[in-house]
Amino acid sequence: MGQPPSGFYTIEERVFYVLLAIGGLVTGVGLAAAHYMEEHGHIVTGMTNQVVWGMPHVFAIFMIVAASGVLNVASIGSVFGNAAYKPRGRLSALLCAALLAGGLTVLMLDLGRPDRVIVAATHYNFKSVFAWNVFLYSGMFAIVAIYLWTMMERRMNRYSKAAGMAALVWRFVLTTGTGSIFGFLVARQAYQSALLAPLFIVLSFGWGLAVFLIVQSAMYAWNGLVLSDALRQRMARLLGVFVAASLYLVAVYHLTNLYFARQGSFEAFILLGRGAGANGVFPALFWVGYVALGALLPLVLLFHPRAGGPRHVMAAALLVLAGAFALLYVFVIGGQSYPLDIFPGYVVHSSFADGAIEHYVPRLPEVLLGMGGLGVAFLLTTIGVRVLDFMPQDDFPTAKADAGK
Repeated sequence: MGQPPSGFYTIEERVFYVLLAIGGLVTGVGLAAAHYMEEHGHIVTGMTNQVVWGMPHVFAIFMIVAASGVLNVASIGSVFGNAAYKPRGRLSALLCAALLAGGLTVLMLDLGRPDRVIVAATHYNFKSVFAWNVFLYSGMFAIVAIYLWTMMERRMNRYSKAAGMAALVWRFVLTTGTGSIFGFLVARQAYQSALLAPLFIVLSFGWGLAVFLIVQSAMYAWNGLVLSDALRQRMARLLGVFVAASLYLVAVYHLTNLYFARQGSFEAFILLGRGAGANGVFPALFWVGYVALGALLPLVLLFHPRAGGPRHVMAAALLVLAGAFALLYVFVIGGQSYPLDIFPGYVVHSSFADGAIEHYVPRLPEVLLGMGGLGVAFLLTTIGVRVLDFMPQDDFPTAKADAGK
């Protein structure tokens, strides 16, 4: 076929501009929501003096944790020498940078005073884990940029393994820091646990790989290609292992809390909806949203002998991401809604609602801001794969032949 006449766009170009418009619209709506929240204050959100981290933090934490995990695909190829994963290293690094940028955008705009981010960037309290994360996040961008350079510049390929090793270690430290934000937070007894650091690391593996599988499938469909059955099944099994490991550590986390008498009432609140003023939102999201739909059903789709096809893998990846949001909502919001037990064994009542369960209901501006962060990640990914060579370089003639059978 010849070239299209001058002034006409190819199908690929039309798809690109449509995706660009969608990403720009979602991002713009998110920015408008942030402006609305800044103009009117956080009174227009569902956040209160007790629940200070709302839906924007659920979106932001998901993107930051997934950004760390999606880079695992590149690490498997360059650090551990798996040839099947090496062509996917560039896309993996791009997604890492895009998700991290989207998550940090939401965090910055949810400060209430985004201009005060300059204070956070110039004044450090090194006893605060938040100060540590300023260096961890900026360092991650720098390492990923170097990592991409070693993968995309042929004369720098010999340094790719060293850069990959640095990225592997750094993302472990970064995700440990994200989990430690909660683990070191003494003002919320629901969080205090040394298990949160390894839990976030394992969760990042599954969430990141699920994001990668969805984006990779979209890119292959965009270019009329099909992933080989062998590689798809291999990546599906790996996702299943990560989902199973995450479910196991989540169970260990809650069993550890149940071991301590002071945490028994909190676990009853989260897992069973018990307690004065409790409702069934958190148990439903945990047992149905995360355990059933976000973990067990994906495991069936990934490991059942009659499953494992492209649609099954895509459905499993989408369910894993839905389960991720359900788990984070229970963890972040539920942990703040439950009151701090300042005087164990005593009932505390005051005009400040001490000892009372807080009922948080997310409002539209919060959700739109979180969606705006996803829009930022989507825009950066769409532009990146269009402008630069991020397409996994498989044996495309064979893939096209397989697709025609």
